[in-house]
Amino acid sequence: MKPIEALLAVLREERVTKVFGNPGTSELPFLDALVDTPDIEYVMGVHECAVVAMADGYARATGRPAFISLHIAAGLANGLIGLLNAGRSRTPLVVTAGQQDRRHLIQDPMLSGDLIGLARAAVKQTFDVQHAHDLPLLLRRAFAAAVAPPAGPVLLSIPMDLLAEDVDVDLPTRTTFAPLGAAGGVAEAARMLLDAANPAIVAGDGVGREGATAELIAVAEALGATVFHQPMHDAVDFPYAHPLHAGPLPPVNAAVNKALTGHDVVFIAGAHAFNPHHYTPVSPIPESTAVIQLDSDHAEPGRNFGVALGLVGGIKATLGLLADAIGGPAPRAAERVEASAARHRTRVAEHDAAARAVYGPAPFDPFAAVHAIVAGLPEDVVVIDEAITSGVLFRKVMSFDRPGGLVHTVGGGLGWGVGAAIGTAMGTDRPVVALLGDGCTMFGLQGLWSAAREQAPVTFLVMNNGEYRTLKDTLDSWHSRATVTGNYPGLDLTPSRLDFTKAAEFFGVPSVRPTDLAHLTEIVAKSTQSAGPLLVDIPITGHPSHA
Repeated sequence: MKPIEALLAVLREERVTKVFGNPGTSELPFLDALVDTPDIEYVMGVHECAVVAMADGYARATGRPAFISLHIAAGLANGLIGLLNAGRSRTPLVVTAGQQDRRHLIQDPMLSGDLIGLARAAVKQTFDVQHAHDLPLLLRRAFAAAVAPPAGPVLLSIPMDLLAEDVDVDLPTRTTFAPLGAAGGVAEAARMLLDAANPAIVAGDGVGREGATAELIAVAEALGATVFHQPMHDAVDFPYAHPLHAGPLPPVNAAVNKALTGHDVVFIAGAHAFNPHHYTPVSPIPESTAVIQLDSDHAEPGRNFGVALGLVGGIKATLGLLADAIGGPAPRAAERVEASAARHRTRVAEHDAAARAVYGPAPFDPFAAVHAIVAGLPEDVVVIDEAITSGVLFRKVMSFDRPGGLVHTVGGGLGWGVGAAIGTAMGTDRPVVALLGDGCTMFGLQGLWSAAREQAPVTFLVMNNGEYRTLKDTLDSWHSRATVTGNYPGLDLTPSRLDFTKAAEFFGVPSVRPTDLAHLTEIVAKSTQSAGPLLVDIPITGHPSHA
């Protein structure tokens, strides 16, 4: 078996049916081989930011590692922002970057570079393939490493001449890994939770990734525990409509501390705790609170603060065993459920009333706009959220109840949402809607080319306020000179509001701008039944002037 044949054989055995890439000269041997490989589709993007984001969305939708082909140092550099996002979101990706022909690397040829050094900070593991007989084994290692806790992207650097070598290589057998079993210490965790006067749970994205939502619900209901989502959560880890759900924690340690105050035991399940955004000189855990932390990554429990009990094992298996160990309802569980349900009903009603109170003509208040969007969404929708400030409002009025209904990245690399939505649509039969900030859309605009080419059934909702509002809000919280003067240098996408319908037209994507909020609801409802892409340019009000 030749090296290129071994590569294709490994891809087939790893159930790879799509390659996400933007090609260059160093990938030509691979592209040539795909001519006779109809079972593996090459999904092309015109910028590596969109390419990696598409693969990210696809991997999360299918639950399998996605395969990416990048071109040499420059292409890898363009894709790094997506790899940083994937690492933060624990998305398994196997990335190859073509290197120049080894026979002239010593001459520092154009486009060559230190691919391993370039990628090392953005991926969990790198493989520098230098010998043809090593390629199949290192590919096997790469796929295994991508899914091993904590999952994430891995990179292989492959010289173009290696794939063209006319030598025979062996194909190692694929290793099948058993699911992680339950952690030890479950009986002690159950005892601590049953003895708690006011327990709370933090539902982390590991719960959603491992499909353990039902098991976490069983634990929460048996205890009557208040359940918070982890800050800026990437998935649906606990149903929003459940009476025990208290919403997501803010991404600030001081605010987390305040929310958890009064809870004597907190059970953190599958959360990279706690991803603080802005610094505050406070621990997220109140002094009088004991923490039980469960994760499939042995490095997570106790990583950022001391825990009374750390559990390492499969999240789904451990939560199932924990629910059994807790058994029937804990003392006062019914009382806590009713109290939590009352708070939940009040919070939902307040958010709904607040959104309805600001309905009006365009440009729309962002809270009213997201409320109108929610009114048009089908029950089984998958929402890709990269809307920053509007996204926070959206989560106040949207009830994410079905697993897989939310896809977000806490990585912070803008431009992810457009490509992620396209990849998600390739991996699911559910309707896909991307809620995007206008600044985020600008970073990932080239992804619209792939949306048109693939006829991806995605509704792109661009929340167009003509500014970086989240940064203005942050400056306001600091009581800065910008707040006093109303002058925010570098934070406006003006002098004229960007017209995203023209950008959509350029890339071949149909577009529309709503005339009123009822029209917006109607557009969303109809577009989610469409067989192709649609961009909706939604004019919303910006940051209030303090001048």
